[in-house]
Amino acid sequence: MTDFSMLGLIPSLPRALERMGLTAPTPIQARSIPAVMEGRDLLGLAQTGTGKTLAFGLPIVHALDDAGKPDPKTARALILAPTRELVNQIADSLTTLTNGLQTSVVKVVGGASLNRQSDRLARGCDILVATPGRLIDLLERRAVTLNQVRMLVLDEADQMLDLGFVHALRKISRYLPEERQTLLFSATMSSQMNEIAETFLNHPVKVQVSPSGKAADKVEQAVHYVAQGDKPKLLESYLREHPEELALVFSRTKHGAEKLSRLLASWGFEVASIHGNKSQGQRERALAAFRSGETKVLVATDVAARGLDIPLVRHVYNLDLPNVPENYIHRIGRTARAGRDGRAVAFCAPAEVGDLRAIETLLRQKIEVIGGEEWPRAMAEEARAEARKQTGGRGRPASRKGAVTAKSGKPGGGGKAKKAGLHPAYAEEFGGNKQRRRGPGGGAGGQRRKAGGGRRDG
Repeated sequence: MTDFSMLGLIPSLPRALERMGLTAPTPIQARSIPAVMEGRDLLGLAQTGTGKTLAFGLPIVHALDDAGKPDPKTARALILAPTRELVNQIADSLTTLTNGLQTSVVKVVGGASLNRQSDRLARGCDILVATPGRLIDLLERRAVTLNQVRMLVLDEADQMLDLGFVHALRKISRYLPEERQTLLFSATMSSQMNEIAETFLNHPVKVQVSPSGKAADKVEQAVHYVAQGDKPKLLESYLREHPEELALVFSRTKHGAEKLSRLLASWGFEVASIHGNKSQGQRERALAAFRSGETKVLVATDVAARGLDIPLVRHVYNLDLPNVPENYIHRIGRTARAGRDGRAVAFCAPAEVGDLRAIETLLRQKIEVIGGEEWPRAMAEEARAEARKQTGGRGRPASRKGAVTAKSGKPGGGGKAKKAGLHPAYAEEFGGNKQRRRGPGGGAGGQRRKAGGGRRDG
């Protein structure tokens, strides 16, 4: 399939795609769209950045063309996504596709006014794009009904499970009609994902365009070994090498992301941050400034690892390695989009060696080392101890005296943060000999929630 016009879509859609600079479908689009247009349920497995939004968006807009005015408080198609950013991206893409058509698109996310969203839904809509938590809020207020939904999409379903939305999905399913077409898209396929697929899908067509654990082809990956306390200054050096190119920096915690953004701002960088403690308005303003190039550096937690579609992002820096290996793939997938090249650099501290090895196992490849290769023996021993601890070994936690800076190779104390040029207020967060903070659930940073925990803020 070499041209969108060969897919049998209504004439306005290929024209809209041409205005967007798109002429040929991606593999996931070429294989999914015909099956969806035939009315089949679909299980789509593809990495982020492969064009999944149009894979379900085009056949939905095609199917709803000339459907007439929707009834009040109803929707004909429902698209569920795990984060506000992804909902916004999907809604923006669909709004562009439906320009000039009668098809209406409404989005609802947490952090925005429930009353305003209820008012928008009062007139009914053709396509409703929502986060699960906010949709349940509106269902409980009887601001919307789902009994007329003909098409359901679960996008980035694996992340919805990671964020604890499994109970929300099951609750929403009770409001949906049994006679419907369901499309489920995911980057990974766990045993729990299989259960969700069996619950929602009926004899689906399975489309897989890339193996699980495969990073985007045009991303140049590298790792730089560095002591935890030296990470901010190392990041500064990388950012100053490419002052005019957009860079996305990932931190494991909301607290760390906010402190890092303030630190970079104090060093003269045009920087913004997005994480779960930011309001919807703050997140949207930060993304708008980053997308326009007004802000050159965006610091984010994994809430933004999926759903950010900013083609001009040239660099991704993993200041903290994720403790869920799959999240690494989604993070670096924020660069090398729309056919461009990109670069992803991971900063690996001794305590993160186990996370790095898990990522390399998922990728089935070693990541090229571009700095800090000559680790002192003390650092290597601490890394092995931390790796044993993370993999269930009985080794004792690494000693405070074992922390070593990448530059000197000598044991570091609290003063290392000051030597790295950090303001004292940031020494605790980035100190080389501080153990990683643990969240309420026992996971690093509290970032990974048990599936089923439920999250209502969207």
